[in-house]
Amino acid sequence: MKAMRLKKPGGLDNIFVASAPAATPGPGEITVRLHGSSLNFHDYLVVKGMIPVEEDRIPMSDGAGVVTAVGADVTEFSEGDSVVSTFFPDWHGGEPTVDLLRAVPGDRADGYAREMVTARATSFTQAPTGYSHAEAATLTCAGLTAWRALVVIGNIKAGDVVLTQGTGGVSIFALQFAKAAGATVISTTSNADKAARLKALGADHVINYKDDAEWGRTAKKLTGGRGVDHVVEIGGAGTIEQSMRASRLGGHISLIGVLAGYAGSINTALLMSMQIRLIGITVGARQHQQDMIRAIEANGIKPVLDQSFPLTMLAEAFRRQESGQHFGKIIVEW
Repeated sequence: MKAMRLKKPGGLDNIFVASAPAATPGPGEITVRLHGSSLNFHDYLVVKGMIPVEEDRIPMSDGAGVVTAVGADVTEFSEGDSVVSTFFPDWHGGEPTVDLLRAVPGDRADGYAREMVTARATSFTQAPTGYSHAEAATLTCAGLTAWRALVVIGNIKAGDVVLTQGTGGVSIFALQFAKAAGATVISTTSNADKAARLKALGADHVINYKDDAEWGRTAKKLTGGRGVDHVVEIGGAGTIEQSMRASRLGGHISLIGVLAGYAGSINTALLMSMQIRLIGITVGARQHQQDMIRAIEANGIKPVLDQSFPLTMLAEAFRRQESGQHFGKIIVEW
């Protein structure tokens, strides 16, 4: 069966079409005919060679499709079920450990840029009812990261104020989850058209961070000076100062990305004096994904999709990601 593989040392020109047969499922395993994946920054780091992987690795952490066969002892799935992959197949629930976070598809193990896969049943959950495979494939990384940041760690509640950054997959899911919880959302972007689309999705306020270098202070003013309850921080060192400026006393910042810098100074005096809770977030457990999917079904949430590419044009999909022009999730479907 067809698969996309990556030659060392990485780079978009080193993604090539190959094959990857799917074995007959053994006990506790299922075989899935995959139909869709979606692009994440983590996948981009892999294909660009910034996260070293084995020669001829199959990339992509997200995968969705249909169960075609089940092995012995599998009771959770049946042939014909629509399923979506889990980011940490070994982390089923509870607190994570280093060992539970090792086997990330597309990184430490082959991923889902392929037509067929046989894997442990815990590598998947049921997809949301009514979702296409492309829509389901957006949940594994981006959707679950936003969910864990706001719901699992943040304990968001109605009336809270959430600050999101940009228009990537995590940020838009955070906007959608926050509005479903009854929160007020302040979003940032650098593009007027994207600002309008954020407002259409429910953002209560949008700040252009290119026009307003002190956007954190502006966000705080929009709360009447109290500050925001939650920040979904995607920038890292380049934006953390403004996120802290936006936060209320005792506010919560989930650091889920480093798009604006891997390292840099942090105003520790501000962090301490404002008693801000700063925590790094790396996706979530399988149980978190199942909880998120129930909430998605209950609230009728649908992901925002950008452009779609065929599997064999995976490199072009990543070039779209590099351009920064996307709004929502870039998908690959076949």
